Amino acid sequence: MLFNTRYMDAALTKLRVQGFTVRDEDVARLPPLIHAHVNMLGRYSFALPDLPGGLRPLGESADAHPDRGIGG
Repeated sequence: MLFNTRYMDAALTKLRVQGFTVRDEDVARLPPLIHAHVNMLGRYSFALPDLPGGLRPLGESADAHPDRGIGG
């Protein structure tokens, strides 16, 4: 969940910087737990590794367009 939250924040910041419309009321409804890669069972480590250069680069969407907002 921490991973999803950090990367969702980075993605939303990038969209805003690129001029996309990102509404706060939409962001409030983005749940970080709906992704298939989140394992709800098992053992977890909450030690954050040192990542040289910070977060991994965010991917580019082929259908991204600043005039249409997110997914639009």
